[in-house]
Amino acid sequence: MTKGNWRFAAPVTRRDVIRLGGMGLIAATLPRMALAQDKNVKVAAIFATPIEEPWDHQIHVALQKAEQELGIEYKWSEKVQAADFGRVMREYASGGYELIMGDAFAAERESRRTAKEFPNVAFLFGSGAGPAEPNFGVFDNWIHEPAYLSGLIAGKMTKSNVVGAVAAMGIPEVNRLVNAFFAGAKTANNAVKTKVTFIGSFFDPPKAKEAAIAQIDAGVDVIYAERFGVIEAAAERKVYAISNMSDQSSLAPDTVITGPVWDMYPTVQQAIKLVKAGVFTAQDYGDFSRMAKGGSDLAPYHEFEHKLPIEVKEMVQRKKDEILSGEFRVDVDEATPVSD
Repeated sequence: MTKGNWRFAAPVTRRDVIRLGGMGLIAATLPRMALAQDKNVKVAAIFATPIEEPWDHQIHVALQKAEQELGIEYKWSEKVQAADFGRVMREYASGGYELIMGDAFAAERESRRTAKEFPNVAFLFGSGAGPAEPNFGVFDNWIHEPAYLSGLIAGKMTKSNVVGAVAAMGIPEVNRLVNAFFAGAKTANNAVKTKVTFIGSFFDPPKAKEAAIAQIDAGVDVIYAERFGVIEAAAERKVYAISNMSDQSSLAPDTVITGPVWDMYPTVQQAIKLVKAGVFTAQDYGDFSRMAKGGSDLAPYHEFEHKLPIEVKEMVQRKKDEILSGEFRVDVDEATPVSD
């Protein structure tokens, strides 16, 4: 079944293949689908922040991997202001790009309105809202599970019993990570007190560093670097840090214990697969960011492989196994956290 030039529903099932029998007849029946599967998919990404910003960086890295492993053609634009978002989307959509990805948080209405103008193009954007038929899919960084595991470590490693987090802003996508981190810390150590600071920006390393220093001066000795800039402060003040989104141990090997890592490749791989098959639909792809789908995990311990007490590593591994098996669920708490 088609709508315009876009191929939505899969018209041929496994049963149809058996019934038709013979690849010649199948090929004659499905020339357009076969063509879609054989050709390289043109994929574009639109980022509101500089590509160094961890959230957008992880999407970019996944698409670069797809370029190498799946043979897609990939192009991207960074630091796109909300006022320019629709224009850049139109340029890519008019230029033959079949899948357009990025973050729509700063331009929700414009991105959705623009997607409707190109019903034959697949759009997949980071969003706190739902998908929109026929072609606007959404995803988000559901990495609260490894954030909780990181909190378990923080609760055991703190000596002051004060752990902190410096984060972007009090929105659900950020809140659930900070809350999961704090929940893990308090589960591991019921004496833990928490401090949280929002910097009001997705990318302002100097402001994040300043906020982190203030927390450290107030007694925090393990800090969740939800934003760039925090690890630098932790290294200077010689306290432990938990990184975010990517493996950031190289920034300060003796400071960064571990942290939640977001792997966007399972999401990207699924979207490209559906576009190639001509069956991309508007849906929420968020599940592909969960640990069970391979979309998130803890960063390697690196220098802390031998520094972390064995009982701490065993505790984390047990809880990770419970998450993966479905025995334990990390609560999704999107309320704005406050300091104790």
